[in-house]
Amino acid sequence: MNTPRELDHVECAERIRDGGIGRVAFATPAGPEIYPVNFTVDSRAIHFRTTPHSRLGQLIDGKDVAFEVDHLNWSSRMGWSVVAKGRAHVLDDPDDVNQLRDAGHEPRPWAQGMRLLYVRIAWKEITGREVGEEWLSSARPAANS
Repeated sequence: MNTPRELDHVECAERIRDGGIGRVAFATPAGPEIYPVNFTVDSRAIHFRTTPHSRLGQLIDGKDVAFEVDHLNWSSRMGWSVVAKGRAHVLDDPDDVNQLRDAGHEPRPWAQGMRLLYVRIAWKEITGREVGEEWLSSARPAANS
């Protein structure tokens, strides 16, 4: 039997270090908002790009955010989830953007269009857990649904 296991901060950082797809969530005057983005990671920060004309681009700078990344493998019935919390900042200094590029951490957006706004989330807290068959069996939809 697999029971949920808390991941320490080192394990959390290892799980997300290769980047991928995650969700950034934050509060707005109109209520909570969540956006899926592809991202990269360097040491203690998550990076993504968006357009400055999008709702995300207009609202994100200076916001306290939660960033979630999940990985589920239905065939092995295992999964993990990592949540990083911190403040999002737009990188408006070209030297900061060049450092990302030089270090190989430049996010490469999947969506079409110019994504010229670089955002960094330096996490203050990172938590996670991994789960196994027992948890997934109750969460997975029935085969004939």
